Amino acid sequence: MSHETTESLIGYPELASDKGLKAGALGLFSSIVVGMASTAPAYSLAASLGFVVATANGDGIVGVKAPSIMLLAFVPMFLIAVAYQQLNRAEPDCGTTFTWAARAFGPRAGWLGGWGIIAADVIVMANLAQIAGSYTFSLFHLDDLAASTFWSTVAGVVWIIVMTWICYKGIEVSARLQYGLLGIELVILFAFSVTALVKVYGGNATPESLKPSISWLIPSDMSLSAMVTATLIAVFIYWGWDTAVSVNEETSDPAKTPGRAAIISTLLLLVTYALVSISTVAFAGVGEADLGLANPDNSGDVFNALGPTVFGDSALGKLFETLLIISVLTSASASTQTTILPTARTALSMGAYKAIPSRFATIHPRNLTPSVATVWMGAVSIIFYVGLTLVSSDVLGDSIAAVGLMIAFYYGLTGFACVWFYRHDLGNSVKELFQKGILPGLGGLMLLGAFVIASYQYAQPDYGSTTFFGIGGVFVIGIGALLVGVVLMVIYNAVAPAYFRRETLPKRGEGDLVLLTPEMELDTVRLPDSGLPALVLAPDLSNLPEGSTAVDVETGEAMHVDESGDIVEGFATPEQEQLYEDLVADETLREPTGEQHHDVPPHEDGTEQA
Repeated sequence: MSHETTESLIGYPELASDKGLKAGALGLFSSIVVGMASTAPAYSLAASLGFVVATANGDGIVGVKAPSIMLLAFVPMFLIAVAYQQLNRAEPDCGTTFTWAARAFGPRAGWLGGWGIIAADVIVMANLAQIAGSYTFSLFHLDDLAASTFWSTVAGVVWIIVMTWICYKGIEVSARLQYGLLGIELVILFAFSVTALVKVYGGNATPESLKPSISWLIPSDMSLSAMVTATLIAVFIYWGWDTAVSVNEETSDPAKTPGRAAIISTLLLLVTYALVSISTVAFAGVGEADLGLANPDNSGDVFNALGPTVFGDSALGKLFETLLIISVLTSASASTQTTILPTARTALSMGAYKAIPSRFATIHPRNLTPSVATVWMGAVSIIFYVGLTLVSSDVLGDSIAAVGLMIAFYYGLTGFACVWFYRHDLGNSVKELFQKGILPGLGGLMLLGAFVIASYQYAQPDYGSTTFFGIGGVFVIGIGALLVGVVLMVIYNAVAPAYFRRETLPKRGEGDLVLLTPEMELDTVRLPDSGLPALVLAPDLSNLPEGSTAVDVETGEAMHVDESGDIVEGFATPEQEQLYEDLVADETLREPTGEQHHDVPPHEDGTEQA
């Protein structure tokens, strides 16, 4: 494989010339592919659909109303996608919710927003690793090993290690491979759905099969508690579309394309999930025996349970069954990687602004990846995964539900941050009022309501598979993770208060630095959707790789660290100075996009931020 190299700016997404995919290489279509693939449709449905069906609803279950839950979960996701679109225009920062909430509400809200992302990603790794581990054995027809908790856990840990190493090395994938893998995944899901419906209408499905009804799409005959709980589980299925926003540095129009891609991605996912949920419910039914979706033996992995029956014993059927296994496996493994990447990216941003130890902002001098944050993410994920497996008999169900709380928390916070960030613009026009105020605010309120109601439901001792001191295990995992974040924030505030005094996160454009990098490879190999993280430089250049130059994009001032460790003005090498001049000449380096006049929260003593 031949490799093309180039110089690029890292850390200011809208100014970057390259981060692994060539600048401008991702148009609207490519960005939509990234957004859809990052949700891992096959894996998400395999791991979640059964739990949506089995959600308690009074004396019964949600059952055939599962497709309507897919529609309900889409609404807050779409509204928060609008919030991401608007905030990305003004502040395309790799810290996303961490940075946006800090700008809008202050450092503590930002810190908890960043922690919410990290906690959600660590928790979901348990589920991702479990699916990847069991499907690895299923692919080779090692059913006994696939059914073994011990061996599935071992395989899951291996997957985490492999994906962490790939993220550490910063290996990229070609866009064509992304298209191919997502295309296969969607084709298999479509084939599964069509085959299931054909058998239902042909009378060749399971004895529990049902004819689809339009009433399945209407969220009626459900209690508020059942509706909220099932919707929060379904929110997990949509989770990941925001990756389309995080790769804006590789798009042809960073200010517009990522936001549009995020919104279109959620619409296409809605169609996909509605089709698959209708066909699966129709084929298997919602009973608690045999292949019924409410059967606890099937809830954690519906495709593994239904695949052989749907596709049959013919040679073609066996081929499609194998492709279904491969789709879920690659979907889960790719999602494992794309879970590590944004977590390391968030930790990198938090470390750069001294919200957590600055060591987390370390950038590998050769790989140009957040090396310390990546390794820590992998290690903590393994510890949590193994620990939860030892404690819970149903790690899939408990972890998915707990992740729903984390998603509702930081997505909701993002919605509210958008409203407050743009509060002075809401009177400019009706369009701005809706896009920057009403829609994001409504999304935030919906997720806040879901968070509160679901928390009460999850705390009941009969919810989930585990209890701790008479409290539901899902509540303990979800709320406990948030409380751990509060404790860590208080401790770090006492140890290193600079960030909490707003000394390290200045107003955008004032002192923000970009990294003028050495050579980077463009044409290398990686699983889908996993572009190199946007790298942030700490104001004191503590994470500037050796031999690199930092540039203030507002003033054009260049600086680097000399051999004695002192910060000096100027470029590290003549080649980097020439590169900077070339970037300015061809307008690759340009003024930041988006509004720059928004308020910055005052200091603790009431004075305004400089």
